[in-house]
Amino acid sequence: MTINRRTVLKTSAALLAAPVILRAHDALSSSGSVDVAAWGDYFDKNTIIADFEKATGIKVNLSTYGGNEEIENKLRAAGGKGYDIFFPSVDTGPNYYKDNLLQPIDEAKFKVEQVIPAIYRNSLALGASHRGKRYLVPFDWGTEAVTWDSTKHDLKSGELSYGDMWTSGLDKQVAIRQKSVFNSVALYLDAAGIEKSDRAMDMYKSEADSRRVFEACLKFVLEHRANIGAYWNNATEATAAFTDAACSIGQTWDTTGILLKRKTDPKWRYGMPKEGGLAWTDTLAIPAGAANLDQAYAFANYLFQPEVGGTFANATGYNSCAVDSDQHLSAEAKEDFAAAYPAGTIDNLFWWPMQTDFYAALRAEYTEKLTNA
Repeated sequence: MTINRRTVLKTSAALLAAPVILRAHDALSSSGSVDVAAWGDYFDKNTIIADFEKATGIKVNLSTYGGNEEIENKLRAAGGKGYDIFFPSVDTGPNYYKDNLLQPIDEAKFKVEQVIPAIYRNSLALGASHRGKRYLVPFDWGTEAVTWDSTKHDLKSGELSYGDMWTSGLDKQVAIRQKSVFNSVALYLDAAGIEKSDRAMDMYKSEADSRRVFEACLKFVLEHRANIGAYWNNATEATAAFTDAACSIGQTWDTTGILLKRKTDPKWRYGMPKEGGLAWTDTLAIPAGAANLDQAYAFANYLFQPEVGGTFANATGYNSCAVDSDQHLSAEAKEDFAAAYPAGTIDNLFWWPMQTDFYAALRAEYTEKLTNA
């Protein structure tokens, strides 16, 4: 079953007739602390975290990171210790399983019914389970597609193309993330009949097929390297590519384009290319060496309340996986979602597949080649 917005809304509407706010007595612990590592743009200490601390008496020690590799390397170096909760992307699950860095989710402590059932179920095929046990809980989802300056580019979500970033006359105007541009270019080359790849899925089929596609994508990008104005690897760098490096179009996460429009200038737009936006699911996970388990589950259950999910989505531009969180979206958030995902675009998303060892190795190899070219 494909994860899509219609499935999400249909399922969530049938559940939880009324929202429930977590009170201190609902928490598994009303004292102590919890060590949380999260993406840098996830939590404002003055809203969700402050409210949780007030409701439960549990202190949150927050650390941030900018990429999956960063937190993965920290946990591996520490043998799965140092944090009680973090938020890896679902496709990176195998990277943790091979070194036993995570512990299974205790569904007697975590309130499973708070997660949108379709997303909870479908995440198992994307990397959330290992040897019959669930280790990752879908927390939020979003996309990486195209952000553009509407005063310079006459584009429309659902009709634009990744190829629009690589046309002539865009010298130093395109922002890209080296690690993901290969997948978007693979989708474009496949759709254009230049290098067939089964909608980029050949990158995960075998090492030989994957290398063929990576090589074709690298060749294409290098032929158009004059367009590249900035590389980015985290949300801060992505935003700076447009505000400081004068890029007018680029491949970004949804939050970059949406927040540029909200907070910087209404000229900015974010939308889906006709080849399909790159869709991701970030999850909640508990490291193998977590020291504060009761507090970790209290925090986890708090985050999946409908109102909290809505607060998170309104602040970040990401989409919460909490049941009924869509009922707590602001008018602005609903408008931005509708603009980014017109009819049919969600059904056409490219959901990041579970990483294979050869894919991860080749992506690192070709990312380095592109960076050093």
